[in-house]
Amino acid sequence: MYKEADNMRRIFRLHKIFIIQHLKKLMEYKVDFVIGAVGFLLSQAVEILFIGIIFSQIPNLAGWSFNEILFIYGFSLIPKSIDHLFFDNLWMVGYGIVRKGDFDKYLTRPINSLFYITVEKFQVDAFGEMLMGIILIVYSLVNIGASIVWGRMIVLLLLVPFCVLIFTSVKILTSAISFWTKQSGHITHMFYMTSDFAKYPVTIYNNFVKIIITYIILFAFTAYYPASFFLHGDNALFCILGTILISTALFLVSIFVWNKGISNYESAGS
Repeated sequence: MYKEADNMRRIFRLHKIFIIQHLKKLMEYKVDFVIGAVGFLLSQAVEILFIGIIFSQIPNLAGWSFNEILFIYGFSLIPKSIDHLFFDNLWMVGYGIVRKGDFDKYLTRPINSLFYITVEKFQVDAFGEMLMGIILIVYSLVNIGASIVWGRMIVLLLLVPFCVLIFTSVKILTSAISFWTKQSGHITHMFYMTSDFAKYPVTIYNNFVKIIITYIILFAFTAYYPASFFLHGDNALFCILGTILISTALFLVSIFVWNKGISNYESAGS
């Protein structure tokens, strides 16, 4: 027990060191950071404007009001931004780390290779994404006008780490494919981009898309189902337990595939 506690403290200390080092590097390129954050906010603003234009012509979309969709959209940005903030370096595994043989350096360090990769970079521009999510959530709740059910709010907040886990697990799983194929960035990109469907209620899609994002790629559990439970109290067991169990199972599968991939990895000197 004490050994596990010491390991956790060591991990947090290492994480803190990596974050400080990366922040120092970012401060050398302040203009790039500001441009990136502003660019993201503008791109999200365009999407929200598009939603507003649609709702200027119709009163609701498949029974969902403009503000309810804004809430789902805003909530979807929270777990995605946290994943972006802490675990974005996983993209580089599939895009070049394995193909170039750079994965060797992660195997020669006295820490877990997956942990090392994930904490090596800290994407500060994710704060723009997170800020937009918070603004949309607050704005939509104020305009919905209904009193907040605090029990549901607590449950929703507790589900956020599990929503993050889905995003991260998808990246671990698809990045690990590169241990066999040398490059899998395009696969990670293809899977990850389907998360855009989760910004909106799954009820607006046809059955094929619903099945894909609910039972195959699972991104519906990163936003729609938790947000649906919060807004309407619908299908509490499915929304809550489904999010927890599915994210945990996906994470375990991704770790298994990652470890199998490492055993298949051929170093640059092989």
